[in-house]
Amino acid sequence: MTEEAKNLEMQELQDQGHAPGGTQRDINFILDIPLELTVIIGRTKILVQELLQLGQGSVVALEKLAGEPMEVYVNEKLIGRGEVVVVNEKFGIRLTDIISPADRVRQLK
Repeated sequence: MTEEAKNLEMQELQDQGHAPGGTQRDINFILDIPLELTVIIGRTKILVQELLQLGQGSVVALEKLAGEPMEVYVNEKLIGRGEVVVVNEKFGIRLTDIISPADRVRQLK
C-alpha cells in the first residue's frame, strides 16, 4: 500500500471517529454495554457470631447517620451521591452530587 493510500485510509477512519485524533466522537458503539450500578446506604462490620444470631426483625446499626447522602457507584467506581425517593411505590435515588469528570478519570488509574 502506498503512503498516499495509507494517509487517505487514515483520514477516512479519523473522519468516522474510529482512529485516534479523529474530530468526530462517535460513542454509539458503547451505548449498549451493561454496567453495574450500586447504591450504598451504609456499612458496618460484624462478627460471624453476630451474623448467625440475626433473624427476621433484627436491626443492624450502620455507620451512616439518617439523612446522609448515599454513595452511587458504577462498576465499583464512585460517580456521585444521592437521596432516596419513592416513585410509583418503587424506591429510587435522586442524584444530588456528581463527581467531576476529572475525578472520575483519576479513579481509573
